[in-house]
Amino acid sequence: MKTTNLGYPRIGSKRELKRSLEQYWSGKTDLESLLATAKTIRKENWLLQQEQGIDLIPSNDFSLYDQVLDLSTTLGCIPERYAALASNPSFSSHDLYFAMARGIQQDGADITAMEMTKWFDTNYHYIVPEFTKNQIFNVSTDKIINEYKEALELGIKTKSVLIGPVSFLLLGKEKEDGFHRIDLLERLLPAYEEILQQLVDVDAEHVQFDEPYLALNLSEKEQRAIQQTYAYFATKFPNIKITVANYFDCFGENIDTALSLPVHTLHLDLVRCPLQLDDILESNKLNSYTHLSLGVVDGRNIWKNDFEKSLKLIQKAIDHVGTERILISPSCSLLHSPCDLDLESNEENLNGEIKQWLAFAKQKLDEVTTLKQLANKENLSDSLEKLRKNSEAQANKKTATLIHNQKVKQRVNALTAKDDQRESKFPTRQKLQKEALDLPLFPTTTIGSFPQTKEVRSWRANFKKGNLSADEYNVLLEKETKETIEFQERTGLDVLVHGEFERNDMVEYFGEQLSGFAFTSFGWVQSYGSRCVKPPIIYGDVSREAPMTVKWSAFAQSLTKKPVKGMLTGPVTILQWSFVRNDQPRSETCTQIALAIRDEVVDLEKAGLKVIQIDEPAIREGLPLRKEDWNAYLNWAIKAFRISASGVQDETQIHTHMCYSEFNDIISNIADMDADVITIECSRSQMELLDVFATFKYPNEIGPGVYDIHSPRVPERAEMVALMEKAAKQIPTEQLWINPDCGLKTRHWPETREALIEMVAAARECRQNSAVLA
Repeated sequence: MKTTNLGYPRIGSKRELKRSLEQYWSGKTDLESLLATAKTIRKENWLLQQEQGIDLIPSNDFSLYDQVLDLSTTLGCIPERYAALASNPSFSSHDLYFAMARGIQQDGADITAMEMTKWFDTNYHYIVPEFTKNQIFNVSTDKIINEYKEALELGIKTKSVLIGPVSFLLLGKEKEDGFHRIDLLERLLPAYEEILQQLVDVDAEHVQFDEPYLALNLSEKEQRAIQQTYAYFATKFPNIKITVANYFDCFGENIDTALSLPVHTLHLDLVRCPLQLDDILESNKLNSYTHLSLGVVDGRNIWKNDFEKSLKLIQKAIDHVGTERILISPSCSLLHSPCDLDLESNEENLNGEIKQWLAFAKQKLDEVTTLKQLANKENLSDSLEKLRKNSEAQANKKTATLIHNQKVKQRVNALTAKDDQRESKFPTRQKLQKEALDLPLFPTTTIGSFPQTKEVRSWRANFKKGNLSADEYNVLLEKETKETIEFQERTGLDVLVHGEFERNDMVEYFGEQLSGFAFTSFGWVQSYGSRCVKPPIIYGDVSREAPMTVKWSAFAQSLTKKPVKGMLTGPVTILQWSFVRNDQPRSETCTQIALAIRDEVVDLEKAGLKVIQIDEPAIREGLPLRKEDWNAYLNWAIKAFRISASGVQDETQIHTHMCYSEFNDIISNIADMDADVITIECSRSQMELLDVFATFKYPNEIGPGVYDIHSPRVPERAEMVALMEKAAKQIPTEQLWINPDCGLKTRHWPETREALIEMVAAARECRQNSAVLA
């Protein structure tokens, strides 16, 4: 029996990569410095995994931005709009890479970034590959081979990690008509063959292919593509040991396809789907030579593994196939976990009672090794002591009074059908809101946050450290909020926001004011590129003890006669972007959060806010991977949003926002949310998300984002007008709003001012052309 790992966090235990990336992008450091930081992180990760007893350690799991973008560049899958940059000898391959991820606007170049969307049902975002009918793949294996050699210099023979060919194609999009991207497999396999050959040439023994699409509903053609791929590899490379890794759900109807593959190892996510082990072992279809990688340690949540439960699964596998064909592993890459619980020394954030229930990436590696030792009866004195402590922690968690609040449970149980319905239907509300708000055609707004400058962040840090008094801190925030309101008024925006300068993260800020949440000091995980988030930990029943946002929203409204939006994060997003308790159904936790947000919505209305936005960017992200499980999730998720939004009068306009969520297949459910206005990300996809409106008549109002805030480039007015012209072909003009794709927190003020001025000018042009657009 061996231990293995699918991937490790690449940001550094204290976000060293984030800082190095942002310094490089701003011109404060050079490429050599960035690459040195990256190399140090890789070295530390490999040595840590070796010290923790991992037998098969991954390489090529590191990325400067995104692993899917890495593979696109490895395969030479570069969109045509970057051709001039790619052929420019003064433009480095790394700058081309970052231009693809972030867009570029310099030295006469003005090129949009590649589309970005969610990695399955996680909060990680990947860069979407773009394919053409005659796509050519030109392989460059420098990254893969160099990282393998780096580890070898440390005495560590790694397994290289690659996204499998079929999943890579399915992760992408066709950029022209007349073909399906899976048809490119015949062209793609020789490119993968070249990669494998170069790995063989450096004496690599193991390769891990991630095929997470095996957890989705695949067509017969796609299943055949999987079989074709691994038969091809087995024929070409009979001696290389290939692992096919599936995670985030069961194989489902793909199980026969998976079991038929001529590969060395199949990886199973036994956290998300423990029952699939019985299906596999009892099917008698597992090849006699195939090893099983048992993903028993949760790679996506922070709760300590229950050793007794995991050992039962491991023993069951041993009884059927023997110890020699078993590997113990996390359920998926540890990319989705914080780095190291040992860094958490702040008792105010994370008390000892809660901390004893947790395990971060480093600790999960120790859990993997301990489970192997317990199953093998190795190092018994130490491993049995760890088992005893683990059992004690599990028992403590079940009985802890810290977790349960009977008042919260009773309030959930007392909900009625009326509690998730607005007083009147949308047409009635729309008429009343138009009278109350008096907005023009194509009203403009932003999504909520404005740039959080270095100064703003330093105020918050100094306030938390006690270097600023509450009064001093509030004076600074009032000044920044007032200037932002004045800027929006000068620019001509119609519905304003206060800017959210008092907030750290859109989930963490609320969690800090809700009961049942705990926080970390270094519990960072990567969301995309250099963007890291520090998810709260929901350990117990959730309730709101006092108003959370009313003070600053009401202050902003007092500064202007224009409507100001109260800004809230919705219950599903707070759930999805937290580490969620695993001792009760997620639906119950979500309903508790919904009631807390409902209380805040009602208080905002009482304070004079006539527009309230409840952000739900994670609705689509939370959708189960298998379609047969969708309805159950959507029923409770949509209901939770409506509970949060339905306590106000008809005249109060409820907005929601969704970004990087391809929800065409659940558009009727999005309509069921019954938000008066929904704003969505659309610019990177060039309004492709609106295609669904050709057949589905969305009943309420909608703001398709007209510029990409995740890129530093400033779009021209004509570009935004053109996007709105596309939108107007699908949606009546009286239902359309104009807004950015997402919040402006991560942007800088100069580009923000310029972009919003252009956006308002675009709205005015659209109003002048309204007869044509209609």
